[in-house]
Order: sequence, then C-alpha cells, then structure tokens
Amino acid sequence: MTSTPKHDLESLNRRLLMERSVPGRVGYTLPPLDVPEQEGPPAEMLRDDLPMPEVSEGEIVRYFSQMSQANFSIDHNFYPLGSCTMKYNPKLDDEMASMPGMSEVHPRQQEAGVQGALKLMYQLQGYLAEMTGMAGASLAPMAGAEGELAGMLMTRAYHLANGDTGRKKVLIPDSAHGTNPASAAMAGFDVVPIPSDEEGNTDLAALQAAVGDDLAGFMLTQPSTLGLFDTNILEVMRVVRGAGGIVYGDGANLNALIGLVKLGDLGFDVVHSNLHKTFTQPHGGGGPGAGPVIAGERLKPFLPAPVVEMSRGPDGTERYTLGAPPQSIGKMGAFHGNFGALVRAYSYIRTLGDEGIRSVSRDAIINANYILSQLRGYYDLPYDRHCMHEVVFSARNLKRAHGVSALDVAKRLIDYGVHPPTMYFPLIVEEALMIEPTETESKETLDYFIDVMKTIAQEAAESPDLLHDAPHDTPNTRLDEAAAARRPNLRWRP
Repeated sequence: MTSTPKHDLESLNRRLLMERSVPGRVGYTLPPLDVPEQEGPPAEMLRDDLPMPEVSEGEIVRYFSQMSQANFSIDHNFYPLGSCTMKYNPKLDDEMASMPGMSEVHPRQQEAGVQGALKLMYQLQGYLAEMTGMAGASLAPMAGAEGELAGMLMTRAYHLANGDTGRKKVLIPDSAHGTNPASAAMAGFDVVPIPSDEEGNTDLAALQAAVGDDLAGFMLTQPSTLGLFDTNILEVMRVVRGAGGIVYGDGANLNALIGLVKLGDLGFDVVHSNLHKTFTQPHGGGGPGAGPVIAGERLKPFLPAPVVEMSRGPDGTERYTLGAPPQSIGKMGAFHGNFGALVRAYSYIRTLGDEGIRSVSRDAIINANYILSQLRGYYDLPYDRHCMHEVVFSARNLKRAHGVSALDVAKRLIDYGVHPPTMYFPLIVEEALMIEPTETESKETLDYFIDVMKTIAQEAAESPDLLHDAPHDTPNTRLDEAAAARRPNLRWRP
C-alpha cells in the first residue's frame, strides 16, 4: 500500500464543499414548523434550481475546521504586521462586549432606556481626552480614515468661522499614511508633501518654505510611520501655529505614547484614535472599526455629532443625552459609532488602569528596540536610531548582493510560521520591512523571530532560489499577485 503524499492529502481535505457533495446525504433536519405557514414569494421571483451541497454533519464540521487552519491568525503564532498595532485582543473585552446589555441595545432606543450605554460612552470620551491632553472627544467616526476626515472638516469649519476663506493648503509629510492626503483632499484642501530629513524627522527648511497665508494645517503622525519620534516637533508647532495653521495628529501610532506623552501638550489641535489599533477592538477584515476624533479648545466646538452630554437633576441624579457641539460639522454616519468597539475600548482602559496603560507603551517600545538591536547588520537600517513601537528595516542589502527582495523575505517567513511584516511601506524606504511586535509578545517569541530573520538572511546569501520560491509549506504557494488583483477569480465553477 502506498501512502498519499502530504500535499495530495491536504488537497483532499480542503476540497471545496460542493465537491464533497453526495446526493441524498443529510447533515441537518429542520424541526417541525411551530409558526403559521406563510405564503412564499411570487413564482416569477423563484429559481428553478438552486444547487446546494449535500454533506453529513461530520463532513461540514471537518471542512470548516480545515479551512480555518489554512488561515493565519494571532492565535497561531507571531504577527509582526507593522502600523497595525493591536493584534492580540484580551478575551475579557470580547466577553464584555458580548453581554446582553451591551450587544442587544439598539441605536433607536429612547435615551431613558440606554442610560448605562450612554454613561459608558460619556466616560470613554473623557478617558480619550485625558490620555491625549485634549478638551473633548466625539466617538462618532467609525474608522481611522473617517476620524481623519472629521478632523479635516473641523479644520475647514474653524477657518471659515474665522473668515479665513483663503486657507486652502494642507502640508503632509512624505512618510504619512496614504489616508492622510486622501482625507485632506476630500475636505477640499490642496495637499503639499513635506520631505523627511536624513534623521527621519520633518524637514524644517522645507516646512518653513511651504507655510504662508494660505496654510490651513499640517497633518503629522507622531511617532511617524518610520517608527520614529519626530524630535523637531516643538519647532514644527511653532512654525505651523505661528502661520495660523491647525496641527492635526494621526493617532494611528498612539500605543507608543499613551501614558507617556500627551499630544495636546505638544501642541496638537485635533487627533483621531484608532480604537481598533490601540484599545483592543479586533483589527483587520474590513472592520468594524472605531476612530474617535479628539480636539483641543480651538476645535472642540466643531466636533461631529453626536457627543454624549451629562447633566444632573434637582436630586443630583445623572442624566446622559446625545447632543451636538455649538458649531458641529454634523454627523459622520447614520448613528453614533460602532458600539461594540467602544465597549471593548472602555473595558480595556478600565482593566489596565493608569499604570497598566503606561506599561503598554513602555513594553511596545522595549520590544521594538530589542528587535532593532538584534537584527542590526543583518538588514539595512535606513534610520539607525532608537525607534518607538515599530522598527523599519530595509532588505536592499539582500537585493543588491543576492537578488532577494523584501517580498521574498516576507514569503519565506511564512514557512517558519511567522506572519509577514508590512512590506514596501513607508514608500520613502526602499525594500521596506516594517516590524511591530506590540507589548504582548514574550522575549521567547521575539528571540524565535530574530533567529528566523537571521536564518533567512543567511539563506539569501547561500540559496536565494529557496526564497524566490517561498512559501513551500502552505496550501497555496507563490501567487501571481498582479493577475490576482487585475483578474480576480471570485466564483467557484464545477
């Protein structure tokens, strides 16, 4: 008897459900109808035939279990995807969001019946304002990019309220997330890129040359997508605010600062926070996200609606209501954010407390700098200085010496059970590998990753084709990514 090759067995186990179908095989029996039978749709709306798989319960359980094992997740191994922050999400926070009083409320319920939910939102607004050093917050934006857009619309409203109709220009560093220029453009501004200097900070000479009477604002990620704290920040504030501009903070990397530095104290006027990056809401898969926008005194009157307000009755009883700031830019969506994400963030903050929040940033910074120190010399460091929560390496040394690209390194990592880091971003770094360990990873996990990265660098020198053909041990190996993007195959056909 000959054994089935490993890849053939995997192919057999992961066959499409339709291909497992056997006529007459039953996986589930519907219970007797316990409600009055209703008239069906008109016959012309019905299909003559609807092919459905006929499989046993055991087959369908095995199918979905095997499909889940083909996906990589944080429950399996290390996930160093850069600029995405929160990977591991405490299970406690999921439990809190799943409680009936949290998961079964409806946005159209009367305020008197959801006072607990509104109190949670009110306190979360206060926590976010406190941690960022701002005056007020709105939880309405439902993603980080929508929070950015809200901040830019608030900037526009502020200038128009002051009669400054000529302020049309927004400056954005060349290392910024791509959503920054998109948000500014959607708000009606002209985008002007500002280069980074040789240390990865804002180029002050270029900034000085760009400011003028037409300046509306400057969008800055602190720390930057390079994983660096911009040490020119105070001079940046002096120049931009001195020219009458608003300073917007992209809070995507807030987990490097919470408990340590308040953006408001640095001079930022408005910032958004990705709750799905810094405060435990699961990230990825398209949502749901949450991107509250938090403002200083100058922009607080323009926050999007609704915001939760608290008042006291004659007997001192607290009452929470949904309101709008006096010069609000209006609503960002039909209701008031993704409530489940807000519950998770609230639970995360309350569970950690003051000292726990500080430890998040400290441990994330220590982990990233440990990786930096151990891989220096194996991969290029375009900015060889202490980083914050993430470190950006470059595989250009491997590419020039051995023809091995950042993509090859990333694909080879999969063979070692490690998810690839972010590749080719920021755009200003050639062959970029952006690595973010977060605060939750142990030293043992980091040491394994470091050893793997060193091994891959050695493989690049000794056997580059091994990397060119990676990954080797996955259900799908190297795909034609250009063809997949341009001609996706989205439909199963027998």
